[in-house]
Amino acid sequence: MYAVTLDGFGGPEVLAWAQVDDLPAPGPGEVTIDVAAAGVNRADVMQRGGFYPPPPGASEILGLEVSGVIAEVGPGVQDWQPGDAVCALLAGGGYAEKVIAPASQLLPVPEGVSLTAAAALPEAAATVWSNLVMTAGLHSGQVLLIHGGASGIGTHAIQVGRALGARVAVTAGSQAKLDRCRELGATTLIDYHDQDFVTVVSDEYSGADVILDIMGGSYLQRNVDTLAEGGQLTIIGLQGGATAELNLGALLSKRGSVHVTNLRRRPAHGPGSKAAIITEVRKHLWPLVSDGTVMPIVSAEVPITDVASAHPLLDSPATVGKVVLTVREP
Repeated sequence: MYAVTLDGFGGPEVLAWAQVDDLPAPGPGEVTIDVAAAGVNRADVMQRGGFYPPPPGASEILGLEVSGVIAEVGPGVQDWQPGDAVCALLAGGGYAEKVIAPASQLLPVPEGVSLTAAAALPEAAATVWSNLVMTAGLHSGQVLLIHGGASGIGTHAIQVGRALGARVAVTAGSQAKLDRCRELGATTLIDYHDQDFVTVVSDEYSGADVILDIMGGSYLQRNVDTLAEGGQLTIIGLQGGATAELNLGALLSKRGSVHVTNLRRRPAHGPGSKAAIITEVRKHLWPLVSDGTVMPIVSAEVPITDVASAHPLLDSPATVGKVVLTVREP
């Protein structure tokens, strides 16, 4: 089969579409998917640069989510069959013509969503639902602050927050991106170039009940300063660094909590596992996707043979939402 390979670590130029060994038959509880499309994530960029190795036993091929059609099912798989249109959460291997996925990490392609667009859903849906709902318990009337509101995670989180009845504030780097965030349901729009999110959120709402953060170290103390009493900060990315000094007294005075989570390295099964998250996503979030309340926001579809041009789009000022690699015609 063909897959995206790495010629060492570095910039997008190390990515190449090349022939690799074909996959073995799916094992117990697994399925083989003929990939239609693969989502591009920040983790793929980090792995390409040598900063985010896959978990033990995971494929070295990039790609944490795909959509496609099941080609073969392994022993013990009962709820899926060849021909089913699915999208899947992966630990790796998605940038390829075929991938093996645990059946417990499959989701049906929602009604009204194209097979290609469905590749933009699993990682964002699992990340947002597990952090905002399963961890932080976001509910109606609360204030949600999302950093990077125009990103793939951000655009999904805005819609989920709105659907749950939260008041949504976002940060982004341009008026065009903020305008799109408003269209998706955000009501407080903060340009991080010339506005202080601590001041804006504190003045407008007396703080945020839940903060979803992709920056990490550089935003840590300011995020804590922004929390409302009893607020929860959930850190899912370290684009602003992995270390920072924290005034624990400020956190203590607010009875606040800081959670740092990672989806890729969660176990496949058990409490807090990928299987548990997918079960909750399918039960509670998938109906919202099927009725159009929450939509996959796809900024660009790029043929996987042009993968080197797709990765830079994550940092493009024109990109709002996800970038998807198309592998074969649906």
